[in-house]
Amino acid sequence: MNRRLYPAIVAAAVALAVGGAYAATSSKENDALAISAAKIGLSQAVSAAEQHVGGKASRAEYERHKGQWVFDVEVVKDKTVTDVKVDPATGKVTAATEDKADKDDDNDHAD
Repeated sequence: MNRRLYPAIVAAAVALAVGGAYAATSSKENDALAISAAKIGLSQAVSAAEQHVGGKASRAEYERHKGQWVFDVEVVKDKTVTDVKVDPATGKVTAATEDKADKDDDNDHAD
C-alpha cells in the first residue's frame, strides 16, 4: 500500500468511528430527565424499599428494567443486601431479590 495513502485512510477510519460513536450516544434519552414522569420521588421510593426489607438503603437509582422505568434501591439488613424495585407511579414494591454478588451492578439483578 502506498505509504502516503495509509495515514489518510487511518484518519478517515478514525473520523468515521468517532462520528458513529457520537451519533449512537446522542440519540439516547437522558435517564435523569426520565424521572420527571414519575409520580413519586426518589426519597419516597427509598422509604418504601427500606420498610419492605426492614433495613437501610445503600444505593438508589432510576433505571430501565425489562423495558419499564423503576426505582432500583439496594437495601442492607444485617449481612444481607436486597435489590428492591419500586414502581414510580404507585410507590409499591414490585420485586425484591437478594443481591448475591456486588461486583457488577448491571448483572446482580434478577431479570
